[in-house]
Amino acid sequence: MVYLYAKSLHIIFMVCWMAALFYMPRLFIYHVEAKRKTQAEYHVLHEQFKIMERRLWWVISTPAMYITIISASVMLYLSPGLLLQSWMQLKLCFVGLLVFYHFKSQHIMFLLANERLKWTSNHLRLWNEVSTLLLFAIVFLVIFRTSIHWLYGLFGLIGLAILLMVLIKLYKKYRQEKGEKV
Repeated sequence: MVYLYAKSLHIIFMVCWMAALFYMPRLFIYHVEAKRKTQAEYHVLHEQFKIMERRLWWVISTPAMYITIISASVMLYLSPGLLLQSWMQLKLCFVGLLVFYHFKSQHIMFLLANERLKWTSNHLRLWNEVSTLLLFAIVFLVIFRTSIHWLYGLFGLIGLAILLMVLIKLYKKYRQEKGEKV
């Protein structure tokens, strides 16, 4: 029964964590694009984005990450045989990358707050897709485990990355045609 409670909490807080990781780079994009406003407008927006980013980060994203990791640790403790399975080892590598993504995003938040971030909104759009790729990799590993050859998964992930980059380029072109500054 404890395993099922841990699994339920794991799924719920993983969804919360991913939602925050998807939304945070959007806030970063809007924060960077606010620099195109007048100095007075930018100052107001900058202060508001700092508040929004901090609250999202410290109230939702970071607690959700820790609860996701703790609940996963409980499941692995109760079912240690999972650690011997290659799909789980690979999943944990992707989760490690997601944790790195989390803390790199936190670093970006600090740089933005101190007006020291050098990335453009296009860089941040690409950064936003990293969490999408990691989520796809993790979910497909959990669902398919060993029933699909790893090469298919790798090619699928590469294909998804290419598709996302093409869509970002098309969106940039669309914005340029509308006369927006990108």
